[in-house]
Amino acid sequence: MTRLRDLKKRLMEDPEFREEYALADQEYSLVAQLIRARTEAKLTQTEVAQRLGTTQSAIARLEGGRVSPSIATLRRYAEATGTRLTVGLQRIGG
Repeated sequence: MTRLRDLKKRLMEDPEFREEYALADQEYSLVAQLIRARTEAKLTQTEVAQRLGTTQSAIARLEGGRVSPSIATLRRYAEATGTRLTVGLQRIGG
């Protein structure tokens, strides 16, 4: 039986898979940061939604990674949770 880490190691040898994996990892990282910001601010999804002028279900979709938010939305979310949005670019492979 193939172990998960062995499968991942084998798949990571494929450059296309590696690239897609990195993109997915970035998305999950953003989702985790959104949820952490809200929970550390001791806010519910409903409370964040009220601060943004939207619905709880919209916040759930955002935190579930089911939408691609704009920079403006992320900035408003950050303000609502008492955090600051930072965006950056990093050179690949060098």
